Amino acid sequence: MNDSTSGTLPDSPRDPQRFAPQIRIPATYLRGGTSKGVFFRLQDLPEAAQQPGPVRDAILLRTLGSPDPYGKQIDGMGNASSSTSKAVILSPSSHPDHDVDYLFGQVAIDQAFVDWSGNCGNLSAAVGPCAIHMGLIDQARIPHQGMATIRIWQANIGKTIVAYVPITDGQVQETGGFTLDGVTFPAAEVALEFLDPADEGANDGADSGGAMFPTGHLVDSLDVPGVGRLAATLINAGIPTIFLNAADLGYTGCELQDAINNDPAALARFETIRAHGALRMGLIQRLEDAATRQHTPKIALVAPAQSYTASSGKAIAASDINLLVRALSMGKLHHAMMGTAAVAIATAAAVPGTLVNQAAGGGARNAVRFGHPSGTLRVGAEAQCTNGSWQVTKALMSRSARILMEGWVRVPGDVLNAR
Repeated sequence: MNDSTSGTLPDSPRDPQRFAPQIRIPATYLRGGTSKGVFFRLQDLPEAAQQPGPVRDAILLRTLGSPDPYGKQIDGMGNASSSTSKAVILSPSSHPDHDVDYLFGQVAIDQAFVDWSGNCGNLSAAVGPCAIHMGLIDQARIPHQGMATIRIWQANIGKTIVAYVPITDGQVQETGGFTLDGVTFPAAEVALEFLDPADEGANDGADSGGAMFPTGHLVDSLDVPGVGRLAATLINAGIPTIFLNAADLGYTGCELQDAINNDPAALARFETIRAHGALRMGLIQRLEDAATRQHTPKIALVAPAQSYTASSGKAIAASDINLLVRALSMGKLHHAMMGTAAVAIATAAAVPGTLVNQAAGGGARNAVRFGHPSGTLRVGAEAQCTNGSWQVTKALMSRSARILMEGWVRVPGDVLNAR
């Protein structure tokens, strides 16, 4: 009879084997927009992790609790969703006229993989406040009362983000009355400007495919085996994004997470579409390469405005929005909207003829309010057409951010031996 049924006690404790002890690393845990992440100062990381490579990736994976075949990240700081399996590294800016360099890592949940191919727009709202908190910003740049203007160099994509951080008595004002659908409690508003968000440059391996519309078309015909021919707007703005008409795939645009995330066949179909879109955008050379580029491109469904009930139970009226958007991140429907995808929405909406612009009613527009699973969000973009080519100088939106915890993270010391 085995021990599980005999009622006998397990073996007596034995002398522990020798393993590398845990190391501790200063870190700050923040919410930014509808995401959460662990923030590090570059100089606080172990020396071997102060440059890209396997040791840095191993530290971030172990910090978040990945890879976890159970998909729960129980043994780490992650919360088992793409919105909360994130890490950020900040450092004094090495670029002229910028205050801080911001590097973002999207940590896979069930794989030993950190994707450095794009930005996180939600956590962008936390970069300015965290940089001030970490002492990375010259105190002379911080007013006693008012607004601190923090110029951020987004190192993944080589772009500038300007954050307007409210300051009270020389300290970041985190509490306030600004509400953001997808976040339960109000906080202080952090306004963001994403400068020149389109035509992303390749940096740190983040090849974005070049121009704002990499194929040269506002709408492409995407032929996907097993799915069919789909109209698609392929855009590089904020983050490379594939926009599709929801109706072409049998959706209304009002779907909440369970309607898609509980459908394995639908998720597999979206991943196939994403891979073919990535290939058309020039982001990958072979279809199979999409599996190692999970963070980008994003895929999103658009539909004309209609009334629906958000995941919180809040009623969203068609008259209160311009269009519906549902977006997938890391293979799952997002609970709200990724900040970078919101930049892509704002940019595409400002260009007449794109699927996003058509869903919003067409015509010239510099701002839209769209409905997402958790509610609504207003975004804007300044766009102009010069010699037949569309250019976007900036995209704008507001988010909020708050420090949740500060101190040290602890990870087993064998991460330093990663190869």
